[in-house]
Order: sequence, then C-alpha cells, then structure tokens
Amino acid sequence: MAKRYWLFKSEPDVFSFSDLKQSPDQTTSWEGVRNYQARNLLRDEIKVGDEVLFYHSRQDPMHVAGVCRVVREAYPDRDQFDPKSKYYDPKSKKESPTWVMVDVQYVHEFKRPVTLKELKETPGLEEMMLLRRGARLSIQPVSPAEWKIVTKMGNSKAPDSPNSKGKAAKSETPKTKTTKAKNEGKARR
Repeated sequence: MAKRYWLFKSEPDVFSFSDLKQSPDQTTSWEGVRNYQARNLLRDEIKVGDEVLFYHSRQDPMHVAGVCRVVREAYPDRDQFDPKSKYYDPKSKKESPTWVMVDVQYVHEFKRPVTLKELKETPGLEEMMLLRRGARLSIQPVSPAEWKIVTKMGNSKAPDSPNSKGKAAKSETPKTKTTKAKNEGKARR
C-alpha cells in the first residue's frame, strides 16, 4: 500500500513537537484518542511509514510545527484499562479493546511554524479537512498535494509582510505553556 499522509493535533501545553523531539528515540505513543471516527482511522488506515503533520492546537497561533512518521501500527491504548487515567473506559475489555494508539517518531521540525491563518490563505488548500467548517477530528487525512504545499511552506522562510521585514511577524510566534505531564510518555490528545 502507498504511503499516506495525516495531520495529528496535540495541545502543546500537554505534549508538543519539542516534547516528541526530546522523547526517548524521539518516539512516543499517540494515546488518548476518544473519538470513534479518529479511532477508526488509527485502527484501520494508518500504517507504518505514513507521514504526519504535527499540529499544535489550542494555542496562539495554532500551527503545523513539523513532521513525524508512524513507526508502529494500532495497538490497544493502555489508558483505557487504568481506572486512575482520565482516559479510562470501564466498558472496554482487554480481550476486545475499544481504543487504540499508534507510535510516531520525530522526522524534522519546520524552519518556521505554518499557521492556521496562512493555511486558510494558501491556494490549493481549500479542501484540506483542517480548514473545513466543523471538522474537529484530532486525526485527519491529508492529500499528497496538500502535504507538498504545507511541507514546502514549513521548509521555507517566513512570508514577507509590511511589518516583518522578511521575518515572521511577532504575532506568528507560538506561545506555549509548560506542565508536569510533559515527557512522561503521555502524549494526550
């Protein structure tokens, strides 16, 4: 099967792209997905070798930070069985788990963040799921054409604007918070 492309959303104050880069072997499990449609994509469609745009949600500005790769296909999400976890699911059984996770590995950070605002203004991305009204899935397919456009943007210099003089405008600098949950192998989505 041909390699496919995806966008995974993460809240950077919980687990950021920098956290992935600093993880052992630059790899983490993508656990905590509790939406059936996103679960089905993880379980049925996402394969080893697929590449992922790592998207920082719930920050100002929201943006794509870089690229990671799927290195392990779907397997049971351990937190569904842990009564102390906020992702515990008492209905899920070990013999037939409801929730799955995949493992992803850092590939490279973009030279600059690609903001949601830029994505919305870029020709060729009009049909990108991330930009559709009401499309809130944390796991989303990305077409090869969209992948090419976004990775080209991330690997280029920031767009010129009247106030930036060739550098990213101040409002384009992502702001993140730090929490204890970082680097504990808990990539919460």
